[in-house]
Amino acid sequence: MTQAQPTTIRLHGNDNVVVARAEVPPETAVPGEGVRTNAAVPAGHKIATAPIAKGEPVRKYDQIIGFASAEIAPGDHVHTQNVEVREFERDYQYGTDTQAIDFVPEDQRATFRGIRREDGRIATRNYIGVLTSVNCSATAARVIADSFRGDALADYPNVDGVVALTHDYGCGGCAGIGLNYIQRTLAGYARHPNFAGVVMVGLGCEANQIGALMEAEKLNPSDKLHTFTIQDTGGSTATVDKGVGLIREMLPEANRAERTMLPASELILGLECGGSDAYSGISANPALGAAADLLVRHGGTACLAETPEIYGAEHLLTRRAVSQEVGEKLLAHIEWWRNYTRALGAEMNNNPSPGNKAGGLTTILEKSLGAAAKGGTTNLVDVYQYAEPITQRGFVFMDTPGYDPASITGMVAGGANISCFTTGRGSVFGGKPVPCLKLATNSTMFDRMTDDMDINCGRVIDGEATVGEMGQAIFERILTAASGEAPKSEVLGVGGDEFVPWTVGAIL
Repeated sequence: MTQAQPTTIRLHGNDNVVVARAEVPPETAVPGEGVRTNAAVPAGHKIATAPIAKGEPVRKYDQIIGFASAEIAPGDHVHTQNVEVREFERDYQYGTDTQAIDFVPEDQRATFRGIRREDGRIATRNYIGVLTSVNCSATAARVIADSFRGDALADYPNVDGVVALTHDYGCGGCAGIGLNYIQRTLAGYARHPNFAGVVMVGLGCEANQIGALMEAEKLNPSDKLHTFTIQDTGGSTATVDKGVGLIREMLPEANRAERTMLPASELILGLECGGSDAYSGISANPALGAAADLLVRHGGTACLAETPEIYGAEHLLTRRAVSQEVGEKLLAHIEWWRNYTRALGAEMNNNPSPGNKAGGLTTILEKSLGAAAKGGTTNLVDVYQYAEPITQRGFVFMDTPGYDPASITGMVAGGANISCFTTGRGSVFGGKPVPCLKLATNSTMFDRMTDDMDINCGRVIDGEATVGEMGQAIFERILTAASGEAPKSEVLGVGGDEFVPWTVGAIL
């Protein structure tokens, strides 16, 4: 029989708050803390264990998550009504927490059944993609892909599907950094190994000209990459006919793809969290971090992202940087975001959503400290711009928004061929052409949303598994998903509408 768990969770001896494991009624004694609750405290929310004077820091994970905006008494509910974010000095250091990685010998490394393309790239799925240079060609692209629904691929069992990935950008002020990002994103998908072939459809007069994109990203048309525009082809009907015809020509070759045993070192794992709650940083995120550490030890790559959601935890990542140069690259992105939000009349602490706050997350600092746990403990070997190709193996970081679809889109464009998405509120997501595993932070939500969740990390909260044990289970599930076993999102057909390139710049 499972032993009853304590009412609260203490994460560090230096903390002046604990986390409610379940809803705590008023006048409830907090075990081991010598205090009683002064009011009802919702599940996942914080309880003060010591007096915190106005202006003093609130500490969780032995880190500052905010400052008391009012006097906080022991037993008080600690949340947005009495905590605020203030500027304070971060103790930035470089490389002080790097460590020798205990790599698994090559002949003992984990394996998965993947697809090796002719040029050596490694795929975990075998799709044909329909990409668009601009929103104006989105409908044509969808009609092309829809032509291959139902039994249309019955003669091609090794093809996972034909998917249209459309977006709402490409013209109307698409210039500068915004043009660079959309070009790099589309190029990353066009060359992604999970696509056996791609057709890219444009309108013809858009700012994001396909020819310029191909030249800027050093892409060349081939029998696996076709580009054309609606205007040059002769209209929407002719465009659909052409796209369907090209895909029919590509299908026999795509169907010849076969899975073979490959080392886990060929995996690039995208790490994501969304719809977070206070348990995210206690269960699913550190468990995913443990899985990321295992992948790195087996020679693979794990990519952390969401720059606005590591704000407040960046000093912990710079200490893991293999060089000052790598650490400074990360801090340069943090400073860019500070300037960017300031110019738009916003602030970094606007990031926690209403759902995050309802789940117990009070500030961006608290959210970031939990989110950064997805990155595990190994050395930070490189930092990438949005959608930039990921070339280093090990633990890396990519500059992306905190908006989940835009973040994963950037990592997939960079080469991620598998992803894991932790959630406490119950986010639903898929990211074709890459399989996406959904990790629940708590058992209540997992039981309520079993159609969407793949792994219940709430077992850590329930005392049924350690973080390390959950990390091992996640790592093993990553290998089976990479081998073709469909996560819940793929079973449901989710993933075609979640392609969201990061839009930066004025829409004119």
